[in-house]
Amino acid sequence: MDLSQSNLLGESVVVTKLDAVINWGRQSSLWPFVFGTACCAIEFMAVAASRYDISRFGAEVLRFSPRHADLLVVAGTISYKQAPILKQIYDQMPEPKWVIAVGACASTGGFYDNYTTLQGVDEIVPVDVYIAGCPPRPEAILDAIIQIQKQLHKEPTLRLKERDFQGKLDEV
Repeated sequence: MDLSQSNLLGESVVVTKLDAVINWGRQSSLWPFVFGTACCAIEFMAVAASRYDISRFGAEVLRFSPRHADLLVVAGTISYKQAPILKQIYDQMPEPKWVIAVGACASTGGFYDNYTTLQGVDEIVPVDVYIAGCPPRPEAILDAIIQIQKQLHKEPTLRLKERDFQGKLDEV
């Protein structure tokens, strides 16, 4: 092939990696499943409403089945009785998947430091982004979604995340 034939394509061809193309599509098509148990879930409702409009970030398709979701939003206090349910929901989600812990209770147990309350959902499921506050403002939830999108853009698509939290669930 001579030089004149290689210039025929000009600027009509874009060369990129497959990971970059797939992640570009995933970045604006997150499907959240909300595991809301307290006041932080109310703040998530505000994010989904028209004032904050989560759909601007490609996450407006809220899912009511974990099998159809790739973003788990844990909003509120989680008791030890709810912990196996949360783990089962996480396990039902297809890979790749991400988790946001919304508020002080989901992140650290909040002010519920007692024998019935899980002191952070990261004891049960891996958390990608923590949001501080009691309850956090809707803007903080939107910022967490943006952080997930930035993480997502860097992840390899053909290799699944290797996370094993089964041993931690048995301890609870």
